[in-house]
Amino acid sequence: MAAEDDDALYVLTAVLLTPAQFPSVLGDDYPEACARLGLEPFAEGYGLVLGQDGDGARWTVATEDVTLVACAVAAWDCGMDYDLSPSEDSIAAALPGWPLPVAVSAPKLPAPHDPEPDGDDGDGRGAEDVGPVLTPPDTEHWGPAQRRLGADEIALQWAAWREQVEDDVEFVVDGQQPDARVRRVLEQVRAYLEEPPPPGRVRSQFASGDARTIRADGPGWSMVARTDDIAFLLLDEEPGEVLPVGRGSQLPALLEALDGMAVRPAA
Repeated sequence: MAAEDDDALYVLTAVLLTPAQFPSVLGDDYPEACARLGLEPFAEGYGLVLGQDGDGARWTVATEDVTLVACAVAAWDCGMDYDLSPSEDSIAAALPGWPLPVAVSAPKLPAPHDPEPDGDDGDGRGAEDVGPVLTPPDTEHWGPAQRRLGADEIALQWAAWREQVEDDVEFVVDGQQPDARVRRVLEQVRAYLEEPPPPGRVRSQFASGDARTIRADGPGWSMVARTDDIAFLLLDEEPGEVLPVGRGSQLPALLEALDGMAVRPAA
């Protein structure tokens, strides 16, 4: 977005922050993701606009105009132009830095950098006045954010990951493998059916055919599955490991039940 003066934000990208769709690096569920940004977990959600100010500093603007951001993201995904300019009265917060990596930068501006502590974002506030600077997770180390990013990658590249699982791979079936870490995760997933977790811990999205992609997260673990296929587990205590869970006798019903309780993106 072109700016008229140095106080304007040059928009580079945007993402949704709703119970059904939010950047996983921010938390295991929607309330946790909102808390990471100091936002109230309103059911309607937010749009996160990432850009640079006139000095090139990184800023993340949270807007309550979710529809505007959703339309912009959909247009950009189709290769169309869209002027994303949230109105001032819709802005819930202006946060220094970016919580996600952004590969592009605004032309004719200094390289993206963190706002100066004594700088001014156009409203009389510098970075020190609006909280700590947001930064993307360090992909060189393994932890909750990296575990969730790994699950994101599996969901996006399901076919490629599924091809790596041959018929002779020893699956973790129905939690009966002796590995007590694995059993704990599957038990916690099943417990979600009895006591629903915070919004966003179980999400359902379209997959090919009539299937759905199920994404579930919890303390120290993430699960990605398809309702017509297997599941994959990632654990904080198993850096970089992806554990395949075979369908067995119980996984199909479990996935269907999770799909029935999961939050879904708006049509």
